[in-house]
Amino acid sequence: MAQTAKYDIIVIGGGHAGIEAALAPARMGCDVLLLTLSIDTIGQMSCNPSVGGLAKGHLVKEVDVLGGEIGILADKTAVQYRMLNRSKGPAVWSPRSQNDRARYKEVARKALENEHNIVIKQEEACEVLIQDGKAIGIRTKIGNEYRAQAIVLTTGTFLNGLMHIGLNNFPGGRLAEAQASHLSDSLKKLGINLGRLKTGTSPRIAKEGVNVANLRVQYGDERPMPFSFCTEYITQEQLPCYITHTNERTHEIIQKNLDRSPLYTGKIIGIGPRYCPSIETKVVRFSDRTSHIVFIEPEGIDAGEFYLNGLATSLPCDVQVDMLHSIEGLEEAEITRPGYAVEYDFVYPVQLGPHLETKVVRNLFCAGQINGTSGYEEAAAQGIMAGINAALKIRDEKPFTLKRYEAYIGVLIDDLITKNTVEPYRMFTSLAEHRLILRIDNVADRLMHYGVKYGLVDEDRGQKFANERREIDETIERLKATVVKPEIANPILREKEETEIPQERGGQSLFQILKRPNINYHDIARMNNLELPEYIGTRIEIEVKYEGYIKREEESIEKLKELERERIPENFDYENIRGLSNEAKSKLNEVRPVTLDQASRIQGISPSDILLLLLHIKKGG
Repeated sequence: MAQTAKYDIIVIGGGHAGIEAALAPARMGCDVLLLTLSIDTIGQMSCNPSVGGLAKGHLVKEVDVLGGEIGILADKTAVQYRMLNRSKGPAVWSPRSQNDRARYKEVARKALENEHNIVIKQEEACEVLIQDGKAIGIRTKIGNEYRAQAIVLTTGTFLNGLMHIGLNNFPGGRLAEAQASHLSDSLKKLGINLGRLKTGTSPRIAKEGVNVANLRVQYGDERPMPFSFCTEYITQEQLPCYITHTNERTHEIIQKNLDRSPLYTGKIIGIGPRYCPSIETKVVRFSDRTSHIVFIEPEGIDAGEFYLNGLATSLPCDVQVDMLHSIEGLEEAEITRPGYAVEYDFVYPVQLGPHLETKVVRNLFCAGQINGTSGYEEAAAQGIMAGINAALKIRDEKPFTLKRYEAYIGVLIDDLITKNTVEPYRMFTSLAEHRLILRIDNVADRLMHYGVKYGLVDEDRGQKFANERREIDETIERLKATVVKPEIANPILREKEETEIPQERGGQSLFQILKRPNINYHDIARMNNLELPEYIGTRIEIEVKYEGYIKREEESIEKLKELERERIPENFDYENIRGLSNEAKSKLNEVRPVTLDQASRIQGISPSDILLLLLHIKKGG
């Protein structure tokens, strides 16, 4: 007899989105059922074993201060930390870690199993059950029915997943893992439009076949900065990565075998990620390049494999071997797991509202790669937002959204629901127009109060960072009020090749001295015997040096808020607005923007269209 059970929320999928989507509502007091195709692969790092990177590191830090798990998992399993973009401004500093793949999966599963409000079951979800336009449950492949007040789909690459290695293809969501073969049909019957995307991964190779003697070594930071505010120290062993390059011989092998590539023979129809292309695509697209960088990354402390970052491919296995053996250091490399491509179904995210609930079916949420994104970090960010909003929905409370000027998460979700995604979406700092405000050093100031509000962050932890904020503000005021004499400041200014303070001026405030480009917080501390933790000193230095820019950003944001206040009624009739083009009407009807601010970011909507909308809203529509 089929089993029936009731929960508050059902989460489908145990990847990086599913982990956050399950943990957040469970910690908010909801009973959560997590359905996964395999309990053993919860938290699997399908592609490279790393967390963070350019802009992605910002997402991890934001999820962490909201009370999420990905930063904690990264810190528990990291084997190397690097702060990227250190040579540039602090707005684009981005933390990245190399991680132990097996250990990450282990601690992710343990985090879910240790949460008493979560039940985990290994079953394939086949059908979303609907009543009166609302999602009310899930039917599984073995006939069980589970009822819930909200459902979150985090299916990753498994919806009708199709694997490609050379001209061979076979069903699967990951290598040696089955696809989800029925859920797509259920979503289509509900009126949800699906598209097709493609992603891929690199071969894994045995360690003993790699000769690193002549390769450039890439070490991590001497003083690693953790992702999570819960992590005080990094104690585990740090491992090096190695750098090699493809060459003309490599490219010749690839070019000669394009007729055996599923990408260039029409076997793959899904669109791949523009900013993380396969090596075949790089060789074809950048034919003038004679080499491409390849990072040889450890899979873990005790792992016997390396991951080849930058060498994603779906070429046949024999071509993969020839290609590797043409690369310095990999002449004797043995492939343990071949590279592959996977095609999968995704939901066009313009069908979602700002809370990641589908517009077609109430109480049905989507997060992660099902929304057309790529990356663990983008998935985790959507997962925590969908999980929080699912919990708020069943409590009949106001939904939670983040603005573009509040968080990279806000940029991510706004881009997804406003722009018509036709390729895997990847977060970059360049996509955030207010990135000077969205730094990693002020992430707790920006978002931790939300984590406290929803019960995901302990109040003591929230108070600790409120105290730090007060200490920073008080110290900045002290710097403004403290004037140092030339005889104290000038020796240090001379040492740092800065203009000395004339004796007749009598001195200069520490605040103004810190604004100088070659002066850092340690120099100011030497002038006045200030003693503060280094990370607080760094934050003070950033805020002082960029004070003028930050003020201009804040003024710009205040103007944006005026457009945000102009909300567009839910059933607003665009068809009767004279002067709007048919294209504008079509796009506005497709996206159904919530505010004029969101409408202004829809591709093809002009300033004159926004003015027309404003006039009609003011008239009462």
